[in-house]
Amino acid sequence: MRPPALNPLFASAINLPGIGPRMQVLLKKALHLPPGVTEPRVIDLVWHMPTGVIDRRATPTVADSIPGTIATLELRVLKHRAPPRGNTKAPYKVACEDDSGKIDLVFFHAERKFIERQLPEGAIRFVSGRIESYNDKKQMAHPDYIVAPEARDDLPMLEPVYPLTAGLSGKVLLKAERAAVERIPLLPEWQDATWLKARAWPGLAEAVAHVHRPQEATDVSNGSPPWQRLAYDELLAGQLALGLVRQSFKQQKGRPVSGDGAIRARIADALPFALTNSQRQALKEIAEDMGVPFRMLRLLQGDVGSGKTIVALMAMAVAVEAGAQAALMAPTEVLARQHAETIAPLADAAGLRIGLLTGREKGRARAELLDRLKAGEVDILIGTHALFQADVEFKDLAFAVIDEQHRFGVHQRLALQTKGGGGGANLLVMTATPIPRTLLMTHYGDLDVSRLTEKPAGRKPIVTKAIPVESIERLIERIRLQLHEGAQVYWVCPLIESSEKSELAAAEERHAHLAQLFGAGKVGLLHGAMPAAAKDQTMAAFSANHLKVLVATTVIEVGVNVPNANIMVIEHAERFGLAQLHQLRGRVGRGTRESFCMLLHKTPLGDPARERLEMMERTEDGFLIAEKDLELRGGGEVLGARQSGMPEFRVAEVPNFADLLAAARDDAKMVLAQDPDLKSPRGEALRTLLYLFECDEAVRLFRAA
Repeated sequence: MRPPALNPLFASAINLPGIGPRMQVLLKKALHLPPGVTEPRVIDLVWHMPTGVIDRRATPTVADSIPGTIATLELRVLKHRAPPRGNTKAPYKVACEDDSGKIDLVFFHAERKFIERQLPEGAIRFVSGRIESYNDKKQMAHPDYIVAPEARDDLPMLEPVYPLTAGLSGKVLLKAERAAVERIPLLPEWQDATWLKARAWPGLAEAVAHVHRPQEATDVSNGSPPWQRLAYDELLAGQLALGLVRQSFKQQKGRPVSGDGAIRARIADALPFALTNSQRQALKEIAEDMGVPFRMLRLLQGDVGSGKTIVALMAMAVAVEAGAQAALMAPTEVLARQHAETIAPLADAAGLRIGLLTGREKGRARAELLDRLKAGEVDILIGTHALFQADVEFKDLAFAVIDEQHRFGVHQRLALQTKGGGGGANLLVMTATPIPRTLLMTHYGDLDVSRLTEKPAGRKPIVTKAIPVESIERLIERIRLQLHEGAQVYWVCPLIESSEKSELAAAEERHAHLAQLFGAGKVGLLHGAMPAAAKDQTMAAFSANHLKVLVATTVIEVGVNVPNANIMVIEHAERFGLAQLHQLRGRVGRGTRESFCMLLHKTPLGDPARERLEMMERTEDGFLIAEKDLELRGGGEVLGARQSGMPEFRVAEVPNFADLLAAARDDAKMVLAQDPDLKSPRGEALRTLLYLFECDEAVRLFRAA
């Protein structure tokens, strides 16, 4: 149960002053709500952080006020001067003064009665806004604030500036934010006292108040002590959550799975090359994990072309040697079929029975496959999300592999494991996107990690060149020569069809253009909006070398394997992230030909785009590229985190993110080593922290404890 003290924070934002049904709809657009939350709550306003501040502390006299600056003046209202009747362009002016001089408050398209109520003649008012000069007279157009002396404290001398949306005014949001801050209850301190003191960090309520009601302009900087305190809270909650998930998983009884090595030996004999040292090391680590009576949860990360699929097959073979079944799940149908094609000849040689299940398998064929699976007549099932469906029953699933892990959430991971029956399946998750150490901690902190750092023997380096789009005709001539020598080409475009709003070359247009140059029968088109059967047909024609050029969107980013294709052209390469460019380049360099990756770009290039393309020219090391990608884009963006359900930070996007994260990880490890059930006074307080940042998976685990 969520601690009752937090209930006011998780109440609907409609309870806050100024927030009615219409404003609630606008708030929903302006606030970044977590997945699954449909209506804004008080807590969502608390974590809606300012992006700047307006300083209204200057309180000069009228005579001393400087045009172009923001000032807060104490004025006496002298006289209202409405524009002549029928003249809608002339402004409404209110003459005011202090002891030093006069100033006009100016309103365009104003509602007279409203202004008369705000500024009654003879009254004293505090007015804040930008000072201007017009015909040598001082004026202030549309003051930001007009308040009576008794409401002077309502005028924010340091006014936080928030991200807004059309129709939502800064004033309304500021009022709601201030009310939200007042709902912060008195909570037990979960941070270590020595740690807080050493950093001069305030308590939670004080930190939130300083950010939303700043005392100094620096309070709204993400490097300030109040903001740093909140960022660390969020990171610690995330690290504790991952630690609890991992701890709970490790404690769950698994089943020791070990085999005699016979099937693995047959697979090794059928391979056209020897396993690399890092493949052998990864297999050793996986086999050791599978052999103990606790569930395995391991991440296999390998660069493009490092041979993860073979490691996965060998690992699945361990389960089959032990008399059980294995499953391999991929994020797309194209990739699932690719895995099936890669594995099929090796499985045949080793006597393994494999099945393929995607959304396309229907009717009698699907029913027959499921019957065979339930009867134990399928050793390895390869598929997509279709593997989660309730009617997919294994006889004895002991081992599951999830490919491209970052495209699935923790919940999907757990759903596949539960199909393992009794002890639950051992789990290997794989990614071809090399992950920087910082992201390993934030997104994969609940997994053990194996890395494949070598490429199989015989892989040649890929020549990578950035080429301005003006040189496209010369590039096409070079491709024409290569095609005569038997080459095949991927040509990647970022869009499916032309749009007036975008200058990006569209795949369909480029396909038509290249078909004219090279012949319609030699150029194929592949994109995500095509029917699955048409995609397969195109891919098969390219694999069989019937098509010489394949124009595609990024649907080919992951897993497509055509060894004869040796040229990759990426159009508008400046629009792609580093990780994606690296993934696309990995589609070539898989055969014996010299391979090329041509990065077509517009000129001039901005600095980040130039750095990305230079990095691609400089190295093929995916781990170096991943670190550079993190440096250029920041943790929240890398791996497409915003699209993939990975943690996205609301407070912790701060300059020293990596340092705070490392400290939070060490702190969480120490806490869980000393107090695994969070029963101590600090442990109880940390439970509140987990609820505050909605780390639901961890909350669910300790509630079950």
